[in-house]
Amino acid sequence: MTRRVPGLSRRRLLGAALAGAAGPRAWGAELELHKRFIDDQPATPQVHASTLVELPDGSLMAAWFGGTAERAPDVRIWCSRLRAGAWSVPRAVADGVQPDGSPLPTWNPVLFQADAARGGKLLLFYKVGPDPRQWWGELITSDDGGDHWSSPRRLPDGVLGPIRSKPLMLADGTLLCPSSTEDKAGRWRLHMERSRDLGRSWLPNVPVADPKGYGLIQPSLVVRPDGSVLAFARSRANRIAVTRSRDGGRSWSAAALTSLPNPNAGIEALGLADGRLLMVFNPREQGNDWWVGRDRLDLALSGDGGHTWRTVATLEDEPGQEFSYPAGIQTRDGLVHLTYTYQRSHIRHVQLDPRRLG
Repeated sequence: MTRRVPGLSRRRLLGAALAGAAGPRAWGAELELHKRFIDDQPATPQVHASTLVELPDGSLMAAWFGGTAERAPDVRIWCSRLRAGAWSVPRAVADGVQPDGSPLPTWNPVLFQADAARGGKLLLFYKVGPDPRQWWGELITSDDGGDHWSSPRRLPDGVLGPIRSKPLMLADGTLLCPSSTEDKAGRWRLHMERSRDLGRSWLPNVPVADPKGYGLIQPSLVVRPDGSVLAFARSRANRIAVTRSRDGGRSWSAAALTSLPNPNAGIEALGLADGRLLMVFNPREQGNDWWVGRDRLDLALSGDGGHTWRTVATLEDEPGQEFSYPAGIQTRDGLVHLTYTYQRSHIRHVQLDPRRLG
């Protein structure tokens, strides 16, 4: 049974601290979070894999996939916009219906807002296909903040777009998209995709070496003050992995494991305006089933560029439930906004002030 909560609430959560892989201990202060469901009355039985963006007027837009169940042919991409403190009624903006009328599921939407100097378009990347081993990338765009969308355009073969987490616009105008593949032989690989014209054409993919065979997918990117880019990824090794580029995404270091535990589940990394890194992640190791370990969702901070981390808050902790696939942004007012899957039945939105994270 899904537990219902009010549409908007102010909840005080006790933070926890973590040094390396040590267990949690009392943080000693309370962190005030604002939590709500985007989809108080969900349009579909299941929802998953949200994405979040700030629009030019300061409003927020979220998107996710929803339908009868993951992989079902009725799964579509849904959007909602936060204006004047209220999320709009979700509406479907993309589906996987093929030219012959046959339906395929859609997956993992990713939003990106281009700045005015680059035309100000809102981009929505997503995947279409029966499963992650056979899917392909598609892209729709909007010129009016998501009120109207273009017809879908299929990306070139070998280009999937950002696979789950947001892309970065680099200083030279390159859109850097964190991506990965899952092939029929069960191999997981990271690669980066680059476009200089907002997805109209693409440069060659850049692979990320995984010499120790950790098995990596779904990277999340952050830019460091020195201009380098870190990519954090989920792995099959019960730890979050990391790789770095010092040349604008044209080459990457071999992947290495961090100290952060993770049950091979989606993560989100943010580079905060004050220079710290924020990680949103499931902090347990994986059990015998894929969903084990997704019943707790934590926030961790790093003040040294990702070398060491300490957990500062637990967003959700309910044995046997699922809280997963976080997305996050820091908006122009300095606040952090997060969305994530809540028991596959809702998308939850969290707002917090990172200055209170300690």
